[in-house]
Amino acid sequence: MTVNMTKGQAISLQKSDGGSLTSVRMGLGWQAAPRRGLFGSRTREIDLDASAVLFADKQPVDVVFFRHLVSDDGSVRHTGDNLVGGVGQGGDDESILVDLQRVPVHIDQIVFTVNSFTGQTFQEVQNAFCRLVDETNGQELARYTLAGGGPVTAQIMAKVHRAGQGWSMTALGTPANGRTFQDLMPAILPVL
Repeated sequence: MTVNMTKGQAISLQKSDGGSLTSVRMGLGWQAAPRRGLFGSRTREIDLDASAVLFADKQPVDVVFFRHLVSDDGSVRHTGDNLVGGVGQGGDDESILVDLQRVPVHIDQIVFTVNSFTGQTFQEVQNAFCRLVDETNGQELARYTLAGGGPVTAQIMAKVHRAGQGWSMTALGTPANGRTFQDLMPAILPVL
């Protein structure tokens, strides 16, 4: 059963039977919003990029994004860059896989971001979402709609963080500006 999350909401990644999830996928989907022009409406391709920044005690130690597809320890993997969005017609356009059992013990948070590498704003994007899927069975666990549009070029989507012996996910939805995850670091640090 999917939980439709709201900004700031946290959920446990424990299974209903008490076990822990072992592998999850953070999916990102979006479509270009139609724009009205002199000759009717048209859409322009939008290139959004998903990234995952791995933190240990509030210090960034690794990142997974379109130019570095696998974390140094191999626990986090980006499935590849999508330059246009909307390909899945509501499905994931970019995905980042996290093998929770392989994440080193010193990594306590993984923050997922989305940014427009080409500088287009979220006013030009519609139906944007991130979702967490149990990779072992394909079941969608949580979905967060990236609402707000606006003149920003990025959002800090969500974070997966250690909670006791397991993991939790928190929907963040923090608007930001930047073409890359490096540009977003000042916006990420306050949500850790």
